[in-house]
Amino acid sequence: MTHQQILSFAVIILMMGAFIWGRFRYDVVALCALLLAVAVGVVPYDQAFTGFSDDIVIIVGSALVVSAGVARSGLMQEAVQRFLPDINSLRLQLAVLVAIVTILSAFVKNVGALAIMIPVAFQFARRSNVSPSTFLMPMAFGALLGGLMTQVGTSPNIVVSRIRGELVGEPFTMFDFTPVGAVLAVVGLIYLTGFYWLVPQRSRGNVSLNEAIKIKNYASEARIPKGSPVVGKRVTDLIKPSEGEAMVMAIIRKKQRMTPLPDTVLAEGDVVLLEGDPKALDLVINSGKLTLNENRNPSDTSGSTDIEVVESVIGKNSRLIGLTAQKLELYARYDVNLLAVSRPGERITERPSEVTLRFGDVVVLQGRQAKLSTFLPEFELLPLARRKLMLGSVRRGLIPLAILIAAVIATAFSILPVAIAFFAAAVAMLLFRVIPLNEVYDEIDGPILVMLAALIPVSDALRVTGGTDLIAEGLAGIGTQLPPAGALALILIAAMIVTPFLNNAATVLVMAPIATSFATGLGFRPEAFLMAVAIGAGCDFLTPIGHQCNTLVMGPGGYKFADYPRLGFPLSVLIALVSVPTLIFFWPLQ
Repeated sequence: MTHQQILSFAVIILMMGAFIWGRFRYDVVALCALLLAVAVGVVPYDQAFTGFSDDIVIIVGSALVVSAGVARSGLMQEAVQRFLPDINSLRLQLAVLVAIVTILSAFVKNVGALAIMIPVAFQFARRSNVSPSTFLMPMAFGALLGGLMTQVGTSPNIVVSRIRGELVGEPFTMFDFTPVGAVLAVVGLIYLTGFYWLVPQRSRGNVSLNEAIKIKNYASEARIPKGSPVVGKRVTDLIKPSEGEAMVMAIIRKKQRMTPLPDTVLAEGDVVLLEGDPKALDLVINSGKLTLNENRNPSDTSGSTDIEVVESVIGKNSRLIGLTAQKLELYARYDVNLLAVSRPGERITERPSEVTLRFGDVVVLQGRQAKLSTFLPEFELLPLARRKLMLGSVRRGLIPLAILIAAVIATAFSILPVAIAFFAAAVAMLLFRVIPLNEVYDEIDGPILVMLAALIPVSDALRVTGGTDLIAEGLAGIGTQLPPAGALALILIAAMIVTPFLNNAATVLVMAPIATSFATGLGFRPEAFLMAVAIGAGCDFLTPIGHQCNTLVMGPGGYKFADYPRLGFPLSVLIALVSVPTLIFFWPLQ
């Protein structure tokens, strides 16, 4: 072992130890590992920042924006309410999510399949009152397993198929991977559904301040416009999307206030007074296509990208104290809308515009950035921790879903590379104003992208210094001493171990020739060994850095580095145990 190889292994071992220790945030660990690798000379100066231009960074960042756009549209929430309205069992919800992601990943890029279903996972998490982390990691692992089922499901399958064509003269076909892949997908689905409790309940790292302020009793009002799907429906139909988190306090019909009964039939022009959690109110308003706030002129805001929704507390000396939005003519004089009011410890039954405001009230205001920037300090309003409040925001209907589908189709049929397709989709989300420009950088998880960019040159140091060749030689020496099933298992496990430090396609390029020489030296056919390489390279369940699907859910799930092996190590062992006999059965060694 050369001096450079020793140093590269030492840097990676120290880095992995720091990740597992968890004392410092993962992006700080990655940056320190990069600086150390440069300092000891295993990463050249001119290669230190190549990771920032790597396709994986672009894919993950773009997928986060695209997924946020789909979530913002509300379409996935509507789909859940329409097609999966009665699924309240946590285990059944998880099974549905993992199964859908797994099946989709067999035919489209797994990162795209995962991006489609992340908003549904958040909807199910809210329904079951659990952290989204319960769903996201199993879904990511399901996406990896689904990719094993077809030639186009994941990059290792494509690469190993090409290598078989070069070595044997006949590449694998589209569904040669299906028998073994389907068995592993079913086994994985059973495991992930049964042992989901191994995933810790996490909150997103950037919402600690937001979650510290739990405000559920917002009072808001909305008008039922012409064409609303709730015209002629009952009150219970209107609030059904909130799943008990919102309620109708009163109905105002032709200036007459009515007490709402569950079977009261709603009519066009009714004004409904709502109370509930902001997310629940948003679901009710969006699914019913209601119009918020009588004073708001949609034509003034629908074409603007600088509209903000701000949550603020009325300060002790605020000029709003003792006034109502109606008396103050808030919209006419200041171009600011009062969307909702919350008063700690008290239920508000008045219309928001008629509430006499007090010190400590929490108000949700909507307006242009410039107007709000002036209005808040002028009236001594104290903004709370920034929240993704979409109450009153403009929705873009089917546009975000169409953008995502276009990106998935472009990658499925090899029209565009994955990085270009998803980058274009993210830009389209901005051009079509699906996500306001002032919010887009909140959706791009900076620490995740920095971690990826820093780790790419560090992990590539193993290949550059010849560390991977050293591993290959060691495996070759051990493999010749094992029985066929043992050699097959060794190849698969080695690919699993190596793939976090190389990209999965590079793992196949390194391991496939070794697998073929194994088979030749033992007098066996190479297909099972090549398949083992593809399975090992496609199944990184131990780290957030081996595959972009794992990285994609790290931020939204609030996971730590050490969370992945808690669920992933038993799954890795299970996949290895099931893969070997299954490979031998479908791809006989002789």
